[in-house]
Order: sequence, then C-alpha cells, then structure tokens
Amino acid sequence: VPTLRTYKLARVPRGIAEAQAHKVLESVDRTTDVGRRDFAILTLLYTYGVRGGQIRALCLDDIHWSQDRILFRATKGGKDSLLPLTADVGESLLAYLRNGRPHSAFGEVFLTCRAPYRPFRESGSLSEIIRRHILALGLEVPSKGSHVFRHAFATRMVADGHPFKAVADVLGYRYLSTTFIYTKVDFNALSQVALEWPEEVRS
Repeated sequence: VPTLRTYKLARVPRGIAEAQAHKVLESVDRTTDVGRRDFAILTLLYTYGVRGGQIRALCLDDIHWSQDRILFRATKGGKDSLLPLTADVGESLLAYLRNGRPHSAFGEVFLTCRAPYRPFRESGSLSEIIRRHILALGLEVPSKGSHVFRHAFATRMVADGHPFKAVADVLGYRYLSTTFIYTKVDFNALSQVALEWPEEVRS
C-alpha cells in the first residue's frame, strides 16, 4: 500500500481573524492604567507579530524615538528585529508610559499594575492578559495566547504578497524555511502549485 510522505511543517497555523483582532483592540478601556498597558501590548502584537517573550523583554532603551525604530530582542534562537515605529504603536506606548506605567527602576517597558511593580517574568502572565480580553468578547479563536496574533500577522503578510525573506526578517526567523508553513493558508496560491497524485496512488 503506497504511503504519503509527511513533513515537519505540515500543521496549518491558525491565527485570530482580522475582524476579531480589531474587536479586541477596540474593546480595551484605555481610561485606566491597566487598559493603557494592555492596549499597548495588544497593539504591538497586532502590528509586529512578535512573540510574547519579546514583549516581556522589551526595554525602554529599545524604543528609538528619534529614529522611529523599535528593537525586539531575539528569542528561541532567532534574530533581533529592528522595525519601524508606527504612529499607532508610538501613540499607544506614549499613553502608557506617560499615564499608566508605575514609577520604577526596572528597564522593562511593561510592568505589573499592582505593587510591588515588576516586569512580567512568566509567559503565562502575558497570555492571561490576552486571554482575558478575548474571553470578555466571547470570541471563538484557535487559542488564547500571543501566538494567535503572530500567526495572523504572518498570514496577512503572505496574503499581501510580501516575499518570504521579508516575512522571516520581520518575525525574526533565522531560517527562511520556517515561514513556508504560512503558504498553507493561502489557498489561491496553493491551487496554482498543487501536484498530481502519483500514478500508483491514483490507481
């Protein structure tokens, strides 16, 4: 009996839908310290598709205001990513830094909102923030962590026609092949490169 070869990158990534992401952002109460912090975190995730660990590690010195650039440190053996500081991101960060972030000697941008104020040390803390906002809206999404925004961002870049090299650079992937999984969500592109079944399998 003929068998089909399976690949390491066979699992299709599933991200939060674009409309759902906008609902999450729009639902955040930005009149509170917690809301301003959470909105800045969610805006970073939506805009850049970075990992939760990169959000936790982001330091004040990584935001280059005069150059309109923001630096995300590498995680999981990837590469540092120096990206444009968009207006939306800049505004959300300023709102939090000026009117939401507690005074602290810590260099990390994002801190807990209850004393003792300190950076997020565990990935679960950031995931819980994201989970809380998604559940509050009753949205059905593949998962409730930061990766739903990362997958959605990568899928969006591929669908918009960006080269895989550009996607890999923005996401901080060291290997270009890591981005190939996102071709699986572009069904139009897949239909153009679909392969015929081997004769022995079809028969």
